[in-house]
Amino acid sequence: MNLIIRSGGIEDADNCAKIVSNWISATEWMPRLYSQMQLSEMIKEAIPQREFWVVGQPIIGYLSFNVESLQVVALYTATPGKGIGKALLDKIKERYRYLHLWSHSANIGAHKFYRREGFNSVGSKKEGTDGIPEIQFEWSGS
Repeated sequence: MNLIIRSGGIEDADNCAKIVSNWISATEWMPRLYSQMQLSEMIKEAIPQREFWVVGQPIIGYLSFNVESLQVVALYTATPGKGIGKALLDKIKERYRYLHLWSHSANIGAHKFYRREGFNSVGSKKEGTDGIPEIQFEWSGS
């Protein structure tokens, strides 16, 4: 699959929010705290403050990266297991020697993916901003 990654903008927020909303709907343990419209507004507010990368037209995945904290804040794909998340992570790995992120403790599939991509679990917290326990992962490049 030839994936074209480009810098995303505010005009991409609605499509990214749809991916997140669909993931929430399909994930039994994830509570719906925000509507798709609210998610879109949150993404629009975050985009100017972050590196924001999207794949596809229409968008099939995105990554939001906080440069100051070197944190992957969001990584979502419409179809997991197709190499989209890896391509987005590789884009960030090319630019930085250290990354970290938080992942919901129940998101076992994501944990397998992060470990395969060279991340190690380094900590946890009982409650993230959405009230769900999280695990912290770190990656260090050579």
